[in-house]
This record gives sequence, C-alpha cells and structure tokens, in this order.
Amino acid sequence: QKNSCVLPEDLKNFYLMTDGFQMTWSVKTDDTPMPLGSMVINSVSKLCRLGGSSMYTLPNAPTLADLEDDTDEEGNGDKPEKPHFDSRSLIFELDPCNGNGKVCLVYKHAEPVVSPDTEIWFLDRALYWHFLTKTFTAYYRLLITHLGLPQWQYAFTSYGVSPQAKQWFNMYKPITINTALLSEEADSFVNKLDPNKVFKSKNKTPVLKKKPPSQPPGSQKSHMSMTSAKTSSLAGNSSRK
Repeated sequence: QKNSCVLPEDLKNFYLMTDGFQMTWSVKTDDTPMPLGSMVINSVSKLCRLGGSSMYTLPNAPTLADLEDDTDEEGNGDKPEKPHFDSRSLIFELDPCNGNGKVCLVYKHAEPVVSPDTEIWFLDRALYWHFLTKTFTAYYRLLITHLGLPQWQYAFTSYGVSPQAKQWFNMYKPITINTALLSEEADSFVNKLDPNKVFKSKNKTPVLKKKPPSQPPGSQKSHMSMTSAKTSSLAGNSSRK
C-alpha cells in the first residue's frame, strides 16, 4: 500500500507460508567450523525500497537516482531493459548477499501506474545491473541449486565469480562452474551404469571334487601279489609256532 504496488503471486504465496527465509551452512577446516553458504530471502519488514532515499544525511546529498546513466543500453538485442533508480522503476531488496551486492525485486514500469510484471535482478558493488530470472520461483530454484555459495550471483555476470569463490564452486558445484566443458563433453559428468556388473548373479558355482588318479592295472596286480605273499608268510610263521 505504501508503494502502490502488488506483490507477484508466487512471492505473495511464499510470504503467506513464511515471513522470509534464512539458511546458513558451514564446512570444517582443522576441526573448526567455518561459515560458507548463505541463503536469504528478506522478511516483509526488511523488503526495503532502493533509490528513493539519500545515501548520506548531509544536505543535498546524492541518491542512487543521481547515478542514473541515460546512456545505458535499453534492451538492445536480446538484452532486457535495465532497471532505473529513479521513479521509472520500483526496486526492493530481497537479499543483501553478505555485502557482495543485492538481489532485487524490480517493477520496471512504475509510471504512470505500477505494472504488476516483475523481474529479479542482481545489483553488483559497482552498481551495474545483471538480469537473473523473470519470476521469484525461478530465482528461488537458482538459490537452492547454487547452495548459497559465496558470490554465486556473479556467475550470471560477464566477469564471473572471483578465483576464491571458484575454488568453492569446483568443490561443491563442479557442473555449474564447468558448463562449457559439460556442453563439449556431454558424457563427462554422466554416471555410466553397467547393469551386468551391478545385477551380477551371486550364486556360487559348485566346487567339483577332484577324483584321485586311477592306478594303472600293472601296479594293481603287483600290489595284490605283494599282499598275497605277505599273508602266506604270516600263515607259515604261525604254523611253525
């Protein structure tokens, strides 16, 4: 009501379920937890408008609207039209990005009446705009899939993430940071499953017992003659006694 605009349907449904969202996760280095990932959606009370107030308390202090550059490209080619800090657009902060920039909900057409169409844009520290998604739902999916890694929004800029952030991406999101490699080698990140090895039969093959080698007939006859000679000698000995 204060800004004469209506929240998009998906964002309104999100705020009806929960007043904002914040999730952080850490990694252990030398048995010491270190905060790494951060996923934030500001609550309704923190959904502050950008560009309207002065950045300083001094008289005649500049505002973000004073930094507006009329020479910016206005939707040339496939690039969407960039937001404006002046009264032509309404901009609200969704995520402060830990000081690395701001993710903003943008109403790009605010004159003469605020259009209900919104987009999600990223404002970097140099105050340049970068388009993220057309809907809040699509942005929320991006936030989750990127695990809230540091500076993940810079993956959608022309200059990319910093070398330090790229190391975290290589560790936790290698497919995201190596999209060029994925497009060239489609099978490099695909698990190759061989059903013949996975579902291999576990039935044990029966162990065949080896038969003792059969003796030749000549050796059997000699063995029998030896035993008969032994029995006859034993009989002679007993008769002598």
